[in-house]
Amino acid sequence: MINLSFLRLFRAARLIKLLRQGYTIRILLWTFVQSFKALPYVCLLIAMLFFIYAIIGMQLFGNLALDDEGGAINEHNNFRTFIMALMLLFRSATGEAWHDIMLACLGSKVCDPETGNKEPECGSTFAYTYFVSFIFLCSFLMLNLFVAVIMDNFEYLTRDSSILGPHHLDEYVRIWAEYDPAACGRIHYKDMYSLLRVISPPLGLGKKCPHRVACKRLLRMDLPVAGDNTVHFNSTLMALIRTALDIKIAKGGADKHQMDAELRKEMMAIWPNLSQKTLDLLVTPHKAATDLTVGKIYAAMMIMEYYRQSKTKKLQALREEQNRTPLMFQRMEPPSEGTEGQGVRVPTASPSPNQTTTPSYLPRKA
Repeated sequence: MINLSFLRLFRAARLIKLLRQGYTIRILLWTFVQSFKALPYVCLLIAMLFFIYAIIGMQLFGNLALDDEGGAINEHNNFRTFIMALMLLFRSATGEAWHDIMLACLGSKVCDPETGNKEPECGSTFAYTYFVSFIFLCSFLMLNLFVAVIMDNFEYLTRDSSILGPHHLDEYVRIWAEYDPAACGRIHYKDMYSLLRVISPPLGLGKKCPHRVACKRLLRMDLPVAGDNTVHFNSTLMALIRTALDIKIAKGGADKHQMDAELRKEMMAIWPNLSQKTLDLLVTPHKAATDLTVGKIYAAMMIMEYYRQSKTKKLQALREEQNRTPLMFQRMEPPSEGTEGQGVRVPTASPSPNQTTTPSYLPRKA
């Protein structure tokens, strides 16, 4: 009966979840994954090199006698079979005593008794050229291709952040999942502002972005709001890309509907099999001018904010003006009808807590 308790070892894979916590670790992991696309071609080139040199080594040094008393050519290190030749070349490629193997393969060496040749005629002086060329091609060129491919992908992923790349899409998906835990593909339009602030530029705006700049970006996106007050994942991503790269954005009184129509036409030319439903999600058509959009909502919020700020400034200026004007020059209230003929009451300063006031209906002391 098979014991499946060894499957518990895969619990160690839980540590992979920690990769989500660090940005640098994610970059390194993504570099490793992206390098797999080019590494197979490098491995194929190295395999061809090993195959050619293994065949040549079997022809030149395959009949050397084995020296099990500490010699470089022994039972575990020889050219007798194709597999053993590959293992010997792999050992040489790592740089382990390749020069000793080269010297053991020179001419005038003892032959294997099974060949029937008792004269020391095995080996070849071509061993110098054979091993030096192999070490040069394999160690100094081929193996360094691995490093070149990995460094190229690392440089691509850590290049200027102002250039959109696959890592920005990965960041967008990860942050969207935080606002959409049910994975329904929609979030409330009120979450758009905080979403933009969390996503790093150029796709988003970053945490240091001012409130007005974020509202203006949402105004340019002009995403239509569904009946349940939500926006779609694909529509939001396309709007972010369009505003980040300035793709068919209406400026200076240009017709927005015309810009959208041109973009839809270009997308259909590039992807002719794109369905109408997907196209409507990427470039959402506006059916009427009265449709509710995220841009209109945040435009109204900006207008309200400007109005409140203007009103607050006017009230503050009025209070400062009243504080600067002396009491005797302040504007008097016109007398009411019940007080006509009784004189005008002159405003007096408010009494201090230590002073006592005399009510108006009592006679004042002379």
